[in-house]
Amino acid sequence: REERREDMIKALEFATKMHEGQVRKYTGEEYITHPVAVADIVEAYLDKKGFAEEEIMTAIEVAILHDTVEDTVATMECVEGFFGPEVAKGVWFLTKTPDYVGNRKFRKELCEARLREAPEIIRIIKTCDMFHNSLSIEEHDPKFWNLFKEETVSLLIAMDTLEVMGELEEMRNNDEI
Repeated sequence: REERREDMIKALEFATKMHEGQVRKYTGEEYITHPVAVADIVEAYLDKKGFAEEEIMTAIEVAILHDTVEDTVATMECVEGFFGPEVAKGVWFLTKTPDYVGNRKFRKELCEARLREAPEIIRIIKTCDMFHNSLSIEEHDPKFWNLFKEETVSLLIAMDTLEVMGELEEMRNNDEI
């Protein structure tokens, strides 16, 4: 158990270093606040749903690292080398398709297909990520908000996690997250 805590600390240190100098688009906060917030939401949700402690700890690592390959110089090989294949697999499922693959619509379709096939816990992490992103988009970019909502609902349906999003909203309303 102590080793797992060290793994989570190592993930946080790695993600903090990788995201150094990056800021959140709407708030200007240090970027690392986003993966940390997602990890907190993931932990609260999975704990409430009765997931095993081992699964929760792995999910926290994945949540902390979920944007490292997409938004930094980190590679999948690097994540796998430091954190093992299970964590790397989670990060892979959560990493957007690169721009060179095709236009935005096509890339979104590929991401949706990949996430549809992802393990349940990865789909929950993605839903928590979208939930956290939605909070700042709704507040700071009302023009983009409608498109974001539309795309979010489409992805939630594909991942079969519409109910999870509803539960997250309820947890937020009850000050559980």
